[in-house]
Amino acid sequence: MNPHTLLIVDDEKTTRDGLRAALEHRFEVYLAEDAKVAMDLLEQESFDVLLTDFRLPNEDGMKLIARAKSLPKPPVCILMTAYGSEEIAVEAMKRGADDYIAKGRLQIDELEMRIARALRQQSLEVENVTLRRQLDTKFGMENILGQSPLMQEVFDIVQQVAPTRATVLLLGESGTGKELIAKAIHQLSPRAGQPMVTVHPAGLSATLLESELFGHEKGAFTGAHERRIGRIEQAQGGTLFLDEIGEIDAVIQIKLLRFLGERTFERVGSNKTQSADVRLVAATNKNLEEMVKAGSFREDLFFRLRVVEVRLPPLRERTGDLPLLAKSFLQEFARENNKPVNDFTPDALNALQAHSWPGNVRELRTAVEHGVVLSRSGKITARDLPTSVRNHPPAQTAPQPAPARNHLTIKETEKQMVISALRETRGNRSEAAKRIGVSRRTLHRKLHEFQLEDL
Repeated sequence: MNPHTLLIVDDEKTTRDGLRAALEHRFEVYLAEDAKVAMDLLEQESFDVLLTDFRLPNEDGMKLIARAKSLPKPPVCILMTAYGSEEIAVEAMKRGADDYIAKGRLQIDELEMRIARALRQQSLEVENVTLRRQLDTKFGMENILGQSPLMQEVFDIVQQVAPTRATVLLLGESGTGKELIAKAIHQLSPRAGQPMVTVHPAGLSATLLESELFGHEKGAFTGAHERRIGRIEQAQGGTLFLDEIGEIDAVIQIKLLRFLGERTFERVGSNKTQSADVRLVAATNKNLEEMVKAGSFREDLFFRLRVVEVRLPPLRERTGDLPLLAKSFLQEFARENNKPVNDFTPDALNALQAHSWPGNVRELRTAVEHGVVLSRSGKITARDLPTSVRNHPPAQTAPQPAPARNHLTIKETEKQMVISALRETRGNRSEAAKRIGVSRRTLHRKLHEFQLEDL
């Protein structure tokens, strides 16, 4: 395992250098001479431990600790001072310090022991939070909705692949929920208690992306003023989600291929080989097979990535899920905006069903939020939806909705869709289920719910 990272903050150079010499055999040590430099480093990198003096030139150590503890991933914080008193110790703990030690009695063995104890305590707290989250989330896919056969197939693959170490490639158009599926794979895996780190290569130059992934040493290139820990190292023990992998250039493809094969890499500007136990989940909305044929994507990397492939269907291929998704988004945004909106009018439902949804679930989510915000009553009307939705031509592959009736609720509309499908298929329940985009089991449940078993 890579050593823990330690940031030492002290305005006395001899103290900084002495502590680094004493601790660098166990930690990867960084130095800062004041609170401003320290905070800049804390915002750039993720540190495991902050060891700071109480007296600093521009801000005392307790204020630095309070700011460090407000970070998304706060470090273990230990305060040092030559002005030891019970009052300072109590105040330090109130500000979030994990421990306190007087510099006049500082022994390196004792300091190492206290750091190790604080790290163990933090690890236990993280494990407890993770366990509570797992208990609250039965399947780890609470934010992913879908009853259609296509989505049930996705869920089945996710539950099978999540506990393994296999690399996963997620394929699908923009807005189909690839990042949600990546999070579900991580949450359902044994790595759930470790970080999940996301990288979006689109828009990054090759140099910046290389530094983002693998990190760099001080002076590696213009502007590299400090060593930077890359995303792969930050994801140690956890999962790296690399979105839009089709955007990476040939040089990064080669380095990524090596990492997938050996789980080793070098920071930019360094010859020292680093290792990381990281699972990779990649995603793309591009056709990688066509890119391989065109010579813009390495075939060997493609096969390394596609150990397990998960294809996420576009919304137009699972319109049976649309009422469920729309209702969920309506409830979410009505709650967020404190508006008493609880349903859709028939004309709004017709507009939603007829739209082709080129932006997929992400576009539907935005459209429903738009409707909630503009709604003037307890229901979203077609007038409340974005112009692009209510005026867009129907999707060529989308099933036609049942004829609208005045004042129909979502359940009544679903009931009419079930009746129409059964009539059109002459009572063939398997064909009816396919026509409305649900599983046969779901159709049976709907028949019972709507008291239609005799149809």
